[in-house]
Amino acid sequence: MKIRVHIFLSGRVQGVFFRLTTKEWADELGVKGWVRNLHDGRVEAVIEGEEEKVREMLDLMKKGPSFALVENMEIQIEDFKNEFKDFRIRYY
Repeated sequence: MKIRVHIFLSGRVQGVFFRLTTKEWADELGVKGWVRNLHDGRVEAVIEGEEEKVREMLDLMKKGPSFALVENMEIQIEDFKNEFKDFRIRYY
């Protein structure tokens, strides 16, 4: 079963290679979507793929890269749209 999640992460999530690491994880797991920094210091992402792989991705993101400190992770389940061809870093 394929799912889609919309995620907002806060804490020390900018300036710690969060977006680049997220893209690397997504590419390894084969999930699609995007990640970007928000002006308020949070990171936002949309991820689509096989439910098991998306859940793995969420576990990785909750931990974050080594210098990150994720204090809060808001997850919204959305309807699967199959709108992405790959995973990208967005710049605002």
